[in-house]
Amino acid sequence: MMALVAPVVVTAWLGGTDALTAVKRFPLDILGVMLLMAFICWNLNAARLRLMLDGRIGRLGQRRALGIELTSKFALCATPGGSGGPATLLVLLAQRGLPASRGAAIFLVDQGCDLLFFLCMLSGVVALSLLGETQWPHQTVVQFALIALALVAAGFSLVIAYLPRLLRYPISSGGRWLSRYRRRWLARRLLTCRQALQVTLQLPVTTLLTMMMLTAAHWLLRYSLLYLAVLGAGGNADWLWTFLTQMLAMAASQFSFLPGGAGAAELGVGGLLLPLMEREQAAAAVLVWRLVSYHLYLAVGAPLFLLSAYRLVQRPSLLRTSAPSQPLNR
Repeated sequence: MMALVAPVVVTAWLGGTDALTAVKRFPLDILGVMLLMAFICWNLNAARLRLMLDGRIGRLGQRRALGIELTSKFALCATPGGSGGPATLLVLLAQRGLPASRGAAIFLVDQGCDLLFFLCMLSGVVALSLLGETQWPHQTVVQFALIALALVAAGFSLVIAYLPRLLRYPISSGGRWLSRYRRRWLARRLLTCRQALQVTLQLPVTTLLTMMMLTAAHWLLRYSLLYLAVLGAGGNADWLWTFLTQMLAMAASQFSFLPGGAGAAELGVGGLLLPLMEREQAAAAVLVWRLVSYHLYLAVGAPLFLLSAYRLVQRPSLLRTSAPSQPLNR
């Protein structure tokens, strides 16, 4: 409930009644373009999912892939820290015959593409700010964000590369050593996930490049929503700064205990926009941006999520009797 009312509360707090008046005057043509861009973003992610699966769950059309995308993103937006998103994706893939360990590899490739894109974008932004004359507010924050993102990418790569060696070390849980059976079970699942990840990364170069192009197109479109919201609210801000604003604020909102970073995302974006525009304009832009980029996922994904949950409750055997996936060494 807090996630639903947070944008309105933050808007009223930042800009008062003037902000709500600015929202009422928001141009419908810009709003229509934003909704169209959101729809395109959904389909870009669905197309990327089809490429990553590479036929491992049989023929997956764009419509079914879009259903998986919207259902898993609803769970991502509706749970604290997005914890429900990966679990929902694994269940949906398991219903179509892909084991959870291999589904986890698909999720890791998806996250790796996003991480690589943001790492490249931040590197370019920092280089532009250091070598050029462009100056943004909170420039030090941008540089620290690049360092943090680079450390995350390096740590993730090292864990995957040295996973077999790491699994040889004793694993403890609550001060007690895990049983040998549980250690072997965990090791098998992790190694299967690592192997599936390697197989996915061994796809043809053209496929991998297409995946990255879809990733770049998705994030460039999605993070342009705030820029359009600022224009519609009567403000004036650089597109690149609105991109950085969303990236920094959304990263910080992951530490919020509320679904979708409710409150933290709005305050973060609003605070970073205030140096460049009036309070009521910033508040109105944040409200429209949040409704299109977050609440629209909830509205469209909720029926699909409920339908998937209903099917699973009615036929739990779907997770066991789905058509087997193709061998991993295909």
